Amino acid sequence: MQTLLHTAASRGHASHGWLTSYHTFSFAGYQNPERVHFGVLRVLNDDTVAGGMGFGTHPHDNMEIISIPLSGTLEHKDSAGNHGIIQSGDVQVMSAGTGIAHSEKNHSQREEVKFLQIWVFPNKRNVTPRYDQQTFRAEDRHNRFQQVLSPNPDDAGVWIHQDAWFHLADFDAGFTAEYQVKKPGNGVYVFVLEGDATVGGQALHRRDGFGIWDAESFTVQADSATRLLLMEVPMTL
Repeated sequence: MQTLLHTAASRGHASHGWLTSYHTFSFAGYQNPERVHFGVLRVLNDDTVAGGMGFGTHPHDNMEIISIPLSGTLEHKDSAGNHGIIQSGDVQVMSAGTGIAHSEKNHSQREEVKFLQIWVFPNKRNVTPRYDQQTFRAEDRHNRFQQVLSPNPDDAGVWIHQDAWFHLADFDAGFTAEYQVKKPGNGVYVFVLEGDATVGGQALHRRDGFGIWDAESFTVQADSATRLLLMEVPMTL
């Protein structure tokens, strides 16, 4: 088993007044040649947007873009006519494919919105752009791995053009579970949303990231009440 630790404090940071963002991987003004991607996981941004503010319309192509709100409400509009409102418990995906322009803004004029912006390299280029979002029940991730994303449109959760699986988990203090890697050769990037956990023998804390590869499975132990996001992705581009 090979591992890679990214502590919360080691992330890139940008503050623009209306936007505070922490970058696990190189993004915009934060460029670190040692932290460009984890397999096909290209971007993991931890964003906070002030009330009434947001990202204006901008283009993307050939990227799978996943948004996971942590608190507050996020509004999406795109050039294909899609318009969605997402909040904590929802997962949104956009396959940019041949090209699409979209905007993301805080739906509230007063309360800030916190969300994860995640980019994954696709395994198919120049596909027809698509958009989807789903709501997931909190009780279905209590002391279990709740699948929220997969490569299969007929499987649980939203889907993307990549052999990737995302799971959310809310574990009680002391709870232990074994994660089984779904596809040989894949790695898993574990991101601690809240709390403390020991993953594959490594102690982790709030907003730490930990990559694991060359492993068929690993143990996740909650050292306190813990919320986790596990992103299983191919390790080769």
